[in-house]
Amino acid sequence: MNSPPSALSNRVAVIIGGTSGIGRALALGLAAAGADVFASSRRAEQVESTAREIESAGRRTLRIACDVCDRGSLEELLARTLESFGKADILVNCAGKTKRAPTIDFPEESWRDILETNLTGTLRGCQIFGKHMLERGYGRIINIASLTTFVALTEVAAYAASKAAVGALTKSLAVEWSSRGVMVNAIAPGVFRTALNSELLDNTNRGRELLARTPMGRFGRAEELVGAAVYLASDAASFTTGQILVVDGGFLASGVNQ
Repeated sequence: MNSPPSALSNRVAVIIGGTSGIGRALALGLAAAGADVFASSRRAEQVESTAREIESAGRRTLRIACDVCDRGSLEELLARTLESFGKADILVNCAGKTKRAPTIDFPEESWRDILETNLTGTLRGCQIFGKHMLERGYGRIINIASLTTFVALTEVAAYAASKAAVGALTKSLAVEWSSRGVMVNAIAPGVFRTALNSELLDNTNRGRELLARTPMGRFGRAEELVGAAVYLASDAASFTTGQILVVDGGFLASGVNQ
């Protein structure tokens, strides 16, 4: 969906996990659509570099690192946002991690770590920013789901379980909050090329299988998620809630491609 540059004018967006990969693309995309954007993550140097890019687009921003596993840092994130901007209209929960290993002896410590970040971290963001949004009677929350919300990929059971739960959490919050003006949706990206996965996509059997399962015959570019995010963040989505918007080049529709 192509949105006009003013689609998010006068809106304030907070992107948690917004300084690299998909999160960074969404932060810059929301800024291009007119929002003031605060992109945060654990690494201060990435927060700084992304803030400079947002400012170069003519939008206001802040610089503060946060960790979704630290509730206090998220509360500070909200407090700083309100202090500087007076409100938070849009929240994107984009922080996440994964680890590939056989499930039969997957360490419980790693299991807990992935769920703590991907699921409980998303819950914390929703709770802390959602309270402010409910008090105002307006908000747009976008969680990041996954293909593994719907289908299994081998040896990433912890990640898949966390992302399936993010989908369920999104629907639950939509049921609880939508009548009070806070729309909660998710985006489920297909296979998108990032700096971290290029070697896997280009030089492994797993990458070749992922490509074969994608009817468009290519991997996604992170900026191709921006249209979905702008839509869900805008007033165009005023009657859209509890949805998981899949942007996957046809992956989930795929059966036999040749």
